Amino acid sequence: MSDFGDESTFEDTFFTVSHTSEGLYKDRSSKFFYFSFPVKDEEEIKNHLADLRKKYYDARHHCFAWTLGKDGDQYRANDDGEPNHSAGDPILGQIRSNNLTNILIVVVRYFGGTKLGMSGLIQAYKTSAALAIEENEIKEERVKASVSIQFPYPVMNDVMKLIKTHDLQILSQEMTLDCRMQLEFRKGLEELIVSSLEEIDGLEISLT
Repeated sequence: MSDFGDESTFEDTFFTVSHTSEGLYKDRSSKFFYFSFPVKDEEEIKNHLADLRKKYYDARHHCFAWTLGKDGDQYRANDDGEPNHSAGDPILGQIRSNNLTNILIVVVRYFGGTKLGMSGLIQAYKTSAALAIEENEIKEERVKASVSIQFPYPVMNDVMKLIKTHDLQILSQEMTLDCRMQLEFRKGLEELIVSSLEEIDGLEISLT
């Protein structure tokens, strides 16, 4: 256990998927290719959508939903030409019912010639999204924070002891007369990590 007490009390965790999953669901000749991706920002989301549109260029609909942020407060649902709320919302509903965030689910539909109706579409997109999650792996992630520090070489041992004690990740380092490091740690420890760093003589801190 950390010197900072019970880390399980920190509200800095969320659930997402661990990798990309994909599969095919069929309903009355219509084909629904489904995909789920772990994502960190909207740029990553745009890249996945662009890749799928290029690969499945002849599909009639590329419907999707995504959420970002620890509490999933950034989100979007898109019906991409299907009747309003028949595709994006059912996909988003599956994301939320599984308490997931930092996730993108896309369902690519090829129309099979038979109309499914509003209820049929909702069920098909809901099922496709559920399968995309079911065939993936849900994992717990921690919200991360980082800090840049600069310090004189003689206090290196104090810095390295703190890094080892609290399992901080070194993102980058530059060792000269004045040493520089960028450290990463779970968000719930930020105040206490900064406080510990401030106790080291000659060390300067910049939150990033």
